[in-house]
Amino acid sequence: MGAKTAVLAYADDAIAKLLQDVSTSEIDGAMALVARVRPGYRVDADDEEAWELADALYPPEGTVCALSASGLDLVCDQEVMLDRPSELPQHLVAASRGRRLYLHAMHSVVDWLAFAVWDDGKLVRSLSLSPDSGVIEDIGERLPFELPYWEGRHPVEPFPPFEDEEPYPLPFHPLELGERSLLEFFGFYVEGFSDEEDAPEPVVDIWSVGLHGFRVTAMAQDEAD
Repeated sequence: MGAKTAVLAYADDAIAKLLQDVSTSEIDGAMALVARVRPGYRVDADDEEAWELADALYPPEGTVCALSASGLDLVCDQEVMLDRPSELPQHLVAASRGRRLYLHAMHSVVDWLAFAVWDDGKLVRSLSLSPDSGVIEDIGERLPFELPYWEGRHPVEPFPPFEDEEPYPLPFHPLELGERSLLEFFGFYVEGFSDEEDAPEPVVDIWSVGLHGFRVTAMAQDEAD
């Protein structure tokens, strides 16, 4: 799997529905969103006319992609990839009052997944894990879509199936749960599922949703003041 994500989203309704209804994202609103997420940084529009969501999910360092539309503010930024999602800076959590906030981050190189959900500023669920580090954070009641994974219904089979190979250190592959959580939270996934024949089809086309891209540069203290 080559899936990587670094997404923070504030929503008034189901994100899948909101993304399906997005027609335009005003660049001024998107720039203001990035400025809130990156205080102390200079924010400049990049040279790209638009970023497709598929490419924006994991933007390069120094670039932040954002969408601001009715009922939805979504930003993609490597800075939100926290080992412990519950430690998301308080100003970002406070901005979710009256809304639902989602964080989703995964990195295929280390098979790491982290996600979290806040409801009206209160942390509902936070999970972070990888095969090397184990369960880093596991806060709140497990969400219904997680349960089959924790119950061992999606084990990682050895490949190739050598008898002396050590069993996978987790009851499921983090990226498999990462794809499922993307589908549940946002209505899309990146690469799909290897062992779920009955997995629902995505309802959002990640190649048809456009985001604005911005270059972010740390400002000197006198500039920030």
